[in-house]
Amino acid sequence: MIELLRARRSIRKYTDKAIEPEKIAILKEAALRSPTSRNKHPWEFIFVDDGELLGQLALSKPHGARFLQGAAIGIVVCADGEKSDVWTEDCSIASILVQMVAQSIGLGSCWIQMRNRMYDDQVTSEQHVRNLLKMPNHIKVESIIALGYPVEKKEPISREDLDYSKVRINSY
Repeated sequence: MIELLRARRSIRKYTDKAIEPEKIAILKEAALRSPTSRNKHPWEFIFVDDGELLGQLALSKPHGARFLQGAAIGIVVCADGEKSDVWTEDCSIASILVQMVAQSIGLGSCWIQMRNRMYDDQVTSEQHVRNLLKMPNHIKVESIIALGYPVEKKEPISREDLDYSKVRINSY
């Protein structure tokens, strides 16, 4: 597992190759196996493979989402905010697990933050996504994970470049 984590990087450029159904099934299973606080399972996942819809989702915020239009799939990670007060944490855990599993099966991925972001001056990114996907109002959008076969190859961050000052023992 540590080797997967060392190799994982945010990938924003993808080939045109479609993701095979068996790999999509693995990604769905990974998402649904994600742990949740108090076993509430508030998360839900919308797999988007329609190119036009991915292009519209790529416009969900002014910066940091455009590459979604080149992805084979975008997974909208969302949750029933009424089921759990820690749905954001549960969705974040599911998001990284999907990314790690994607890495393990040869896919590249990148996480796109949606919660607390704006589509424009008056509409939130969450509202934009909710409108595009015809989602009910009680479903909250955490993120979108872009997935595809990577065009770019990024070198792992070296162990020497990690900021070990962020780690403390026994106290701050």
